[in-house]
Amino acid sequence: MPTVNGCNIPDELLYDVDNHIWFQEQGDGTIKLGMTTVATAMAGQLVAFTPKKAGRSVDAGKSCATVESGKWVGPAKSAAAGEVVAVNSDLMANPQIANTDPYDKGWFIILKPNNWDAVKPTLTPGAAVAPKYVAKMAADGFAGCP
Repeated sequence: MPTVNGCNIPDELLYDVDNHIWFQEQGDGTIKLGMTTVATAMAGQLVAFTPKKAGRSVDAGKSCATVESGKWVGPAKSAAAGEVVAVNSDLMANPQIANTDPYDKGWFIILKPNNWDAVKPTLTPGAAVAPKYVAKMAADGFAGCP
């Protein structure tokens, strides 16, 4: 798994760098998404995770969940519109999972996207994401993950 300034950024995922969200195709027409290690390191220890409920729709560029840490509260924005088909109830019960295992157990939601073929090319593949993340971290004044 490659790292950018100490932050793990898996090759096999797709990234919305501006919003610090990763996407993983599930092979059944759905996508799993969650928050990157860069985002969890910047936010600090998460204390609350409130996703949209299964069956609800998400608009592109809008919140699919609210994430709260001791120093930040904000939306997790999905680049893809669609219907939430599953939420990570383990993460709701223990939000710190996103800090310790953001790419496996710390996923946020599974979405059935409306127009994935149009959204996918706008995301950055993991193999090409390092330069974008280096620039984003510099612009945000974030030195990197501990």
